[in-house]
Amino acid sequence: MAYGPRPVEENYWRTTVTADAAPKYQSLDGPVRCDTVVVGGGYTGLCAALYLAEAGVDVVVLEAEEPGWGASGRNGGFCCLGGAALDDRALRRRYGEADAHAFSSAKRQAVDLVDGLLDRLGIDADVHSEGETILAHRASDVAGLRQTARAMQADQNVRCEFHSAAEMAEQGLASPEFHGALTIPIGFALNPLKYALGLARAAASAGVRLFANARVLGITRHGAEWCLSTADGRVQAKRLLMATNGYSADDLPNWMAGRYLPVQSNILVTRPLTDAEIAAQGWTSAQMCYDTRRLLHYFRLMPDRRMLFGLRGAVRASDAALAETRAMARADFDRIFPAWRHVETPYFWSGLVAMARDRTPFAGPIPGLENAFAAMCYHGNGVAMGTYAGTIMAELALGRAVERPFPEFMRRPLARFPLGRYRRLLLPAAYSWYRFLDSR
Repeated sequence: MAYGPRPVEENYWRTTVTADAAPKYQSLDGPVRCDTVVVGGGYTGLCAALYLAEAGVDVVVLEAEEPGWGASGRNGGFCCLGGAALDDRALRRRYGEADAHAFSSAKRQAVDLVDGLLDRLGIDADVHSEGETILAHRASDVAGLRQTARAMQADQNVRCEFHSAAEMAEQGLASPEFHGALTIPIGFALNPLKYALGLARAAASAGVRLFANARVLGITRHGAEWCLSTADGRVQAKRLLMATNGYSADDLPNWMAGRYLPVQSNILVTRPLTDAEIAAQGWTSAQMCYDTRRLLHYFRLMPDRRMLFGLRGAVRASDAALAETRAMARADFDRIFPAWRHVETPYFWSGLVAMARDRTPFAGPIPGLENAFAAMCYHGNGVAMGTYAGTIMAELALGRAVERPFPEFMRRPLARFPLGRYRRLLLPAAYSWYRFLDSR
């Protein structure tokens, strides 16, 4: 069910775009030839396609549904530092100072890249929030926030603003749940679907042929070309770029088997809040926020005065599981924002993010496959890092030297997870352990 229409039926972002927000997509009916074929119409695939088309390359994008249908059109809209599930200290210990520094620079440039694309392409994506705010859900986490502030000063040369629990209400961050707040002045929030559709329009204008409802059923090699088959047609291309992330398939191509872990993320959105309701809770800030839990919550008061509230932790995809996760999300929402317990939350949906075994993103050639590349595994931070990795993948496909920060660990082929096709069976035990740690 996770790969079908049910989880996205109540996606709030769909109500914010008009029918003419997307370009006119083509239907694949018969044979098509091109220089480069991109599989996946999310941020990664669209940015790669746009980059290539602007370099004069003939590009085809194949999307199983419509561009922006997957995680790119249903996420929380946090354009911020991230992309790995390891913090900077862990990256330094594992990969060394040079790679950790390169990734720190890459994260910053990824945010700047999105900002530049929004401006250059004229995409109105309802941008707000001055950076991101981290909230300590335990008093013991306050020391970690202060350490993060020092690290950000050293790594990003920015001064972060810390607020104690007593000061949070003055900042419009009133909640009984949190013991301190740290604002990192890098990043912003946006409407993720408007961003995705804006990229699609730009790609189409640059000459990219965008095929919707073109699910790839087979990928084979014929001589010097790749041949991709769908239910109604086929595409032959010199180069293959895979940009399917959490919506990948283990046999397309076979190299993908067991090398990514699809994980659910879930979002509630309220009806518009009144001024009186906002005042009653004391949460007036437009900052995008997340807490210090391992199974974190992320939320923001949007420009239309709706509250978006997301969480991790679901391990199954069924109608019963969706209802259970919705109830869990609502209970957490009510605890964090008690004055809004009466507020309706008419929108609830879920989507898949991708994790790597090494907990770092990947962008590079697919080992053993000629002229084939992939970019994926952003660990829930795909707005910025998916944009960045897609651009890097395009540069690599052109044979260009990547001048932007590109740490060595991002180039390493993805390692396989234990249990292969049954790897999701690892999640219940892992999440139970994370919940225990979060409760201490």
